[in-house]
Amino acid sequence: MTTGTFERSSLIVIAAIMAVAALSVASTVFAPIAFALFIIALVWPLQRSLQAFLPRLLALAISIAVMVVAFLAFGSLMAWAFGRVGRWIVSDAARFQSFYDQATLWLEGHGVAVAGAWSETFSVGWLLRTAQTITGRLNSTMSFWLVVLVYVILGLLEVEDFGRRLRAMRNREAARVLLQGGMRTAAKIRRYMLVRTLMSVVTGLLVWGFARIMGLRLAEEWGFIAFLLNYIPVLGPLVATVFPTLFAMAQFESWQAVIAVFACLNLIQFIVGSYVEPRVAGSALSMSPVAVLFSVFFWSYLWGVFGAFIGVPITIALLTFCAQHPSTLWLAELLGSPGKDAAETAGRVTMEA
Repeated sequence: MTTGTFERSSLIVIAAIMAVAALSVASTVFAPIAFALFIIALVWPLQRSLQAFLPRLLALAISIAVMVVAFLAFGSLMAWAFGRVGRWIVSDAARFQSFYDQATLWLEGHGVAVAGAWSETFSVGWLLRTAQTITGRLNSTMSFWLVVLVYVILGLLEVEDFGRRLRAMRNREAARVLLQGGMRTAAKIRRYMLVRTLMSVVTGLLVWGFARIMGLRLAEEWGFIAFLLNYIPVLGPLVATVFPTLFAMAQFESWQAVIAVFACLNLIQFIVGSYVEPRVAGSALSMSPVAVLFSVFFWSYLWGVFGAFIGVPITIALLTFCAQHPSTLWLAELLGSPGKDAAETAGRVTMEA
C-alpha cells in the first residue's frame, strides 16, 4: 500500500468515526432513513415489475399495500405469540413463584442474598415507571414507522430519477462507485433477507417440532418466537433459547429434562446458524464472525432494536461500497468476502497500473 493510499484510508477512517458520532446524536433522523432504504431495496423489484404493465403510481400503491399487509401480518403474529406467553405466565404465576422461592433458597444457602436486592429494586413505583416506559416506546415506535413509511413512498418514487442523476454526474469514478455499490448492495440485502427468512423458517419448525416432542407448552409460540428472533443474529437465537429453557424449569420437575431442552435448542441454533446457513448464503454474504457480532452490538447500541435488526445489512452495505474502490478494498477483504466486487476492483487497479 502506497503512502497516498494509506493517507486516504486514514482520512476515511476519521470521517467514519465522525459519521458514527453524528448517527448516535441524530438517531431519530438517520434511523428511519436507514430503515427506509433497507425496505426500498426489498420492495423496489416488485414495483419495477409492476411498472412494466401498470401506471407508475398504481404500481407504487400496490407495492406499498403489499408492504403494509406484510408488516401487519408479521406484527399480528408477533403480538399473538408474545401475548400467549404473557398470559401463560399470569395463569401459572404460582408455579413461577414456587420456582423463584426454591431458587432464592438455594442461592441464599450458598451465600448469595437475593430477597433484599429484589425488594429494593422492584416495587410499585418500578412497575409504574416500567409501564410508562413501555407506553412511551410504543408511541415512539408508531411515530418511527410513520416516518419510515413516508420515506419509503418518496424513495420509491425517486429510484429511477436518482439513477439517472448518478449516470449524468461529471465525476465518472464517483458515479460508478455509487451506482454499482448501490445496485450490488440492494442485491446482497435481498439475498441476505431471503436466506435469513429461509433459515428462520427452518429454525422455527425445528424448535416447534422439538417442543412438541418434549411436551413443552406453547410449542407453536416458541417456534414462531424462534423464527422471529432469528432475524437478529447472535442475540436473537440466544434469547430464543433461554426463554423456553426458563419455562421448562417451571413446567418440568426434572433437571435432566431442563438440561435436555437447553442443549437441544442450542444444538438446533448451532446447526442452522453455523453449518447450514453459511452454505446456503455462499461466499457473497460471508462476513467475519467478529464483524457480525460487532454489527449487532454496535448498531443496537446506536439505534436499539431497529439497529440490531438491520445492523448486519448496514455492514453488508458498507463492505460492498468499500469493495468498489482501491483505497477501501482492504477493509472489505479484512472483514468480509467481497468476492466478485474485489476481483473487479483489483482488475481495474491492474489495468490502470
